[in-house]
Amino acid sequence: MKRLKLAILISGRGSNMEALLKAAAAPDYPAKPVLVLSNRPDAAGLETALEAGVPALAIDHKPYGKDREAFERAMDAALSEAGTEIIALAGFMRVLTPRFVEKWQGRMINIHPSLLPKYKGLDTHQRALDAGDAEAGATVHWVSPGVDDGEIIQQASLPILPGDTPDSLAARLLPVEHRLYPEALAKACAVVSART
Repeated sequence: MKRLKLAILISGRGSNMEALLKAAAAPDYPAKPVLVLSNRPDAAGLETALEAGVPALAIDHKPYGKDREAFERAMDAALSEAGTEIIALAGFMRVLTPRFVEKWQGRMINIHPSLLPKYKGLDTHQRALDAGDAEAGATVHWVSPGVDDGEIIQQASLPILPGDTPDSLAARLLPVEHRLYPEALAKACAVVSART
């Protein structure tokens, strides 16, 4: 079985990245992490990746100012150098330009903490609570030029409990995300492998 070379993009502690790294430690998992890349040099997930034996790199977006394409060119060079075949966004808090998305279209996935198409963007848990929803969840989807807009690969849900707050809901949803993302990435790998 061919294992696709996986790059994981993070901005923070990288708990979903950690779930992917644990899944990929199995020799029969269809992705092999070759790079963890962050736009924040202080992202705790970089240390986690290094401890797991995965190369980790920070490309700070701040020196690039408003030139998002220059920042993405630097990212793209690092991804290419690592031989990346598929990208998983795991709490990467930058909106990507259409140029970057088009280059990696069909090879880049994202996890989002809502049952898309509901609640694209930020504050998903508060919005679900405000709407009186009975359940919340997470979605893994292909990345497209629209924010949280790509084709859905897989979803998982859990009930919203009386007294839930955005924080309690987020905390209960994390273990669901950590099960969902490795499963959905495996499905995405099968799609990419079938095309190549």
